[in-house]
Amino acid sequence: MDRRTILITGASGFVGTALCRKLVELGGVNARAALRKPGAVLPAGVQPVIVGELARSTDWASALSQVDVVVHAAARVHVMKETATDSLAEFRRVNVDGTLNLARQAAAAGVRRFIFISSIKVNGEQSPAGRPLCADDTPAPQDAYGVSKLEAELGLRHLAIATGLEVVIIRPVLVYGPGVKANFHNMMRWLHRGVPLPFGAVDNRRSLVSLGNLLDLITTCIDHPKAANQVFIASDGDDVSLTQLIRALGQALGRPARLIPVPQILLQTAARVLGQRDLAQRLLGSLQVDINKNYQLLGWTPPMTLEQGLSATARSFLDNPHR
Repeated sequence: MDRRTILITGASGFVGTALCRKLVELGGVNARAALRKPGAVLPAGVQPVIVGELARSTDWASALSQVDVVVHAAARVHVMKETATDSLAEFRRVNVDGTLNLARQAAAAGVRRFIFISSIKVNGEQSPAGRPLCADDTPAPQDAYGVSKLEAELGLRHLAIATGLEVVIIRPVLVYGPGVKANFHNMMRWLHRGVPLPFGAVDNRRSLVSLGNLLDLITTCIDHPKAANQVFIASDGDDVSLTQLIRALGQALGRPARLIPVPQILLQTAARVLGQRDLAQRLLGSLQVDINKNYQLLGWTPPMTLEQGLSATARSFLDNPHR
């Protein structure tokens, strides 16, 4: 049987680079990486193709030639310090217009399946007590990024009906793993340096997903016949409080967490005073998800436990001399 060709967008990013590497390791496919510009370091065996920016006018003809499956991980991501005058317009320009332009050209080129890496933000920012969010819940995005991801999802569903392109939507929760950046990386730095943290009494519940588990779900959806035109949530299936997470991460790093039990209400009040309400929600609020659909439809369960995921993340951090 001929080797399939899989196009990965966002191939120089955290998820995209790891996906390219995994596809090479699995074998049996030609992995093609769509890049904005030359110079990205890709795993050996991955074919680079320069496409420029993700926009409504991007020409994808060369990238899509003889492609069987597209995994679309490129996006304008959630911006902590927004500088755009109209942030929703900027998110729509890339995440909606750019995505649908790619998908339309993919359908015209004969691509069989389009896997869209969306976001749990389509579901919302928090889950009600005792009621995890499900893939088929009514969407309730709260910010411009989440709205743009939802609008892209809706456009892809319409396109699937009109063209026959199989669309698979995956909404990851917070992704961590070797090479993770931003707040998760900062947390490891604080723990490694022994910095006292005021999170010893946070009794929330958060779902996370290791990079390894997310990649396993993506590769499952590349071929699984029942994945077509479905929405899935990616999670480790093991929810923890912020306090539990920090303790577990400290143990993985070999640095006992120095946690101060500041009452959660005081932390929330301080965050509001300092204008950090959104950050407080991400740290202190609850966001649990239900991934039973993944098992029921795909027979998929996360192959990696939370403990294993944190251990792999910590090892990568400790091996990095520039941490």
